[in-house]
Amino acid sequence: MSPAVAPRSIKLLHTAVWLMFVLCIVAIPVLGYLDRFRPATWLVAAVILEVLVLFYNGLRCSLTGVTARYGEDRRDNCDIYLPPWLARHNKPVFGTLLILGALFTA
Repeated sequence: MSPAVAPRSIKLLHTAVWLMFVLCIVAIPVLGYLDRFRPATWLVAAVILEVLVLFYNGLRCSLTGVTARYGEDRRDNCDIYLPPWLARHNKPVFGTLLILGALFTA
């Protein structure tokens, strides 16, 4: 992959994975409200697995390191198509939503 294409491809992949986990986090309380506890539990498990991966990597996404190899850009959103403020506060915002959604569902 060329050095010009690689960062954009990684950002696109990272954004798609991020969106999938955001949809899981949003779906958890919705499924709880609809009394669909088994699928909600699977979504909680999937997100917790991702949280464990983040902890293993020092609270950084694995793709952040890959993106760093292709340039000097170190902004908060250098590896994902998000506004800088959301990329900077991503974990606290969606971590809080995950906890609240899981508590609501429980």
